[in-house]
Amino acid sequence: MLDQRPPLSSVSAFATWEPVLRLMLADDTDRRAARSARVAGRISQYGTSLAYRGSMSSTARTAVEDIQRALARGGVQEIAFRAETQPDGRTTLGLVWPSPVVEPALGYPDLGVLLLADGSLSEPWLRRPDPVPGAVTAPSADPELLERTLRERLPDAVGATEEEIAAAEARLGVTLPDELKVLYRVTRVYGGDDEFDLEEADRAGDAVGCELSGLEHLYSVDAAVRHPGWHHGATHAVSTASDAAVQGLAGSPGWIGFGSNGGDEFAVDLTPGPAGYVGQVILVDHEQSLGAELVADSLTDFVLGRMREERRDRRRDRLPAVARVGTGYLETTQAAAHPALEVLCIGAWDGVPFSLAPVTGLPRLRTLTAMPGTLADPLEVAGLTGLEFLELGAHEWRVLLDAGAVPRTLKAAAIKVRDQDHLPVVALANEILALWDRPKIVQTLLAGDLGPPA
Repeated sequence: MLDQRPPLSSVSAFATWEPVLRLMLADDTDRRAARSARVAGRISQYGTSLAYRGSMSSTARTAVEDIQRALARGGVQEIAFRAETQPDGRTTLGLVWPSPVVEPALGYPDLGVLLLADGSLSEPWLRRPDPVPGAVTAPSADPELLERTLRERLPDAVGATEEEIAAAEARLGVTLPDELKVLYRVTRVYGGDDEFDLEEADRAGDAVGCELSGLEHLYSVDAAVRHPGWHHGATHAVSTASDAAVQGLAGSPGWIGFGSNGGDEFAVDLTPGPAGYVGQVILVDHEQSLGAELVADSLTDFVLGRMREERRDRRRDRLPAVARVGTGYLETTQAAAHPALEVLCIGAWDGVPFSLAPVTGLPRLRTLTAMPGTLADPLEVAGLTGLEFLELGAHEWRVLLDAGAVPRTLKAAAIKVRDQDHLPVVALANEILALWDRPKIVQTLLAGDLGPPA
């Protein structure tokens, strides 16, 4: 069952938010010019996303801290807000409560990403490894040398039995390479929490060259765990160059994690790239969401300190898979059209709005993001039959909704907010969610008076 917490009465009062709004509106040019002014932000239990100049007043700081304490007491991670102030000071404030169907747009005033299917991931994080016919182990892989070296370094270690190694293989669904079997025949590290020996683990780590996992803790690197969220992930693509040693994946059943450096994970790679070796050692960086770095051609090399480096393939977010159109980028959608196009991002543009006709029917196009006002005909979106993520302005979404033309292939969606769209955006989002029978987002509307600008 989805957990949708109700609003907190302790922060559902206009007076609670007044110091925050005054802080953000203090230097607002629209307000000073006697025009309607709009602001938006977020406050979480541990931080804020508030746009203002200068230092925060003590009154505003106290208000923020009071809101944060109330969120903590109520078990609410964060609250988003948006407000519109008329020239005479009359203000409408919308409090947008956390929803299990919204992925927050961290650091941005936008509502966030609407999750139209539980547990959905953007396509690169579903990508399976490509087969590499003829892939072999490295010439440097030497199980006998590896075993002698480890036994010299760990003369008193207790290794795993063949039955235990077979059980690990059955659990993982792979056949472990000979080098990894040798490693655990020499030292199983420990046999569970009750048998953990810190000194033994330290000795094994020193001998191998990393913080070594126990045999029963070997695991396949899970792509889903590395998913950065739809707001970031949908605009990425993965590719593997013909001369790459490591495939440009988020994870693979053949990436068998066996240790770490305290933050990043070392894995034996059973699904190498075209120029790689079966059983090579790779590093899965915890700060990256795609790809891995080649560390050594074999586990033997890794233990003996014979390291290799391969620069990560940085071309995955470039043409033809990913195209950006707009000021400073491509000037036409025709220039982006290619059978391999997966992601089309249309940014700020002062010229004639773009037609989507050149990219209609492209077989791999799965993501479209377009700044408000940049599409000549929003209904052309309906011709993109493979979309899984769509981000448009409020007007463009209105056109699609009214025409019954929202692509039903979508797994996630986002509304790019302009000032005039701040308050109605939740109602619009709920219309989109209703097409997938998803729970509604809860917004509390409050009215107050900030008076004329000082």
